[in-house]
Amino acid sequence: MFPIFQSTDAVLAVILCLVAFAFWAQRFKPCKMIGPALIVIILGILLVNLKIVPESSEVYGTLSTYCIPISMSLYLMNVDLKSIIKMSKQPLIAIFCAIFSVSIVAFIFGCIFADSIDEGWKVAGMFVGTYTGGSSNLTAIATGLNASASTIAAANAADYVVGMPTLVLMFLAPALMKNSKKFQKFWPYSFTDEELEGDGSQKELMASEEWSIKEIAILLAIAVSVVAVSTKLSSFMSADFASAGRILLISTISIIVAQVPAVRQLRGAMNLGLFFGMMYLVIVGFSVNIKGFLTSAATITLFCLCVIAGSLLLHVLITRLLKIRYEYVLLGIVGAIADGTTSSLVASGARWKSLVSVGMLMGVIGGVCGNYVGIAVAYLIRMITGA
Repeated sequence: MFPIFQSTDAVLAVILCLVAFAFWAQRFKPCKMIGPALIVIILGILLVNLKIVPESSEVYGTLSTYCIPISMSLYLMNVDLKSIIKMSKQPLIAIFCAIFSVSIVAFIFGCIFADSIDEGWKVAGMFVGTYTGGSSNLTAIATGLNASASTIAAANAADYVVGMPTLVLMFLAPALMKNSKKFQKFWPYSFTDEELEGDGSQKELMASEEWSIKEIAILLAIAVSVVAVSTKLSSFMSADFASAGRILLISTISIIVAQVPAVRQLRGAMNLGLFFGMMYLVIVGFSVNIKGFLTSAATITLFCLCVIAGSLLLHVLITRLLKIRYEYVLLGIVGAIADGTTSSLVASGARWKSLVSVGMLMGVIGGVCGNYVGIAVAYLIRMITGA
């Protein structure tokens, strides 16, 4: 049985339709809980295994080569290092404790699971990335480490199965902590209601955003130029490290470019970055054999559970010893596991108005560090285990 769609233009049309559908479906609560990324991966797996689209196509290679590097560069166009430097000590300690905890725990369990999971050392690096900076880091690190499509899909599925309930708990945590006398006694370090209310100058979270075609053109020109320069520089590295080095170069150069105020003022970078990332994830779904995927997903899910549970426990232990206010501790966890927007949503939902922007910055810090620590942990595990 031949695939229904085989030509390059037909396959590209299917990819764009899946991305559009995933965004449109976010109006429905079940789809919003799953998120657009997992939707396109699942639909991609179904379409390729039902022989609706081919397992390989010229367009797959082209999109795989360019989508993630461009997406990652666009995501980092909003990083303002001056704002991060101006942050007070406690939120910085909280987010760096989260990054440290994830890195240590992922390294330990990565060494344990390295032999029982195909590309286990790569999975460890991917989980460090996603639990210090969000799903975009997982995909970027997977690309830098040349992980297989089956491994990427299984890691994303495990991240959803374990990560989503964790995030639900994080949204419930503010009310649980505030109303628990035992917790207040165990963790007496917190803000007063007046401090959390703020001075009323905070901007509305996730307000509607408008952007022009000129801004999109400039953003694409900058992102593609960054990718081109990074690709050229990485060609001078050893073949074994060139792909990972390319990702690190793109991250570094993008952050440097983002320090130009005019670049940060360009609107639409996050949305455009998400669009390119989604196109790549459709390709991931198209490349997965469902039998092999189900076999590897169970072990990777157990690995993921160990990483999240262990890192949460270590993070809480360290921040409690350092007497960090629990609001910062929670936002640091969310900023690491998800992203700055989700961390801000937790603060907004808890009516911690003065901490909404802080939560966003904590997530940005995690996103900036994610690629570096993820790739470092992966190669360290590879060196120790000989994978």
